[in-house]
Amino acid sequence: MPTSVFSQLDKSLHEHLSDLMRLAAKADDRTAIGLARAELPRMVTALKALLDEHQPDENGRCPTCRTRRFSRRLPSPCRAYLAAHLCLTITCEEQRATRDEPAGRRHLRSAG
Repeated sequence: MPTSVFSQLDKSLHEHLSDLMRLAAKADDRTAIGLARAELPRMVTALKALLDEHQPDENGRCPTCRTRRFSRRLPSPCRAYLAAHLCLTITCEEQRATRDEPAGRRHLRSAG
């Protein structure tokens, strides 16, 4: 069965992201800093390009995700915007909370 172009791109992208996560988690500090300097600007550019595609129109609706031309739904962020916002802000808040908690509470929080 032939693979589609999308499935090849999807596989390649997920492999690249997995490699980055693995390197960020296991690399020594010098390598991790080099990785961050090289990849972070590219990741931010990619995320901005994606979010630009989902920028709300003058009615507050995403023109990319909108399914009907004359939808009466209330203006709200689309799933792409919400997912990016939640992943970035929740992760940052969790890291901040974990960093600020005493070691004993940190263990209890991660266990349950």
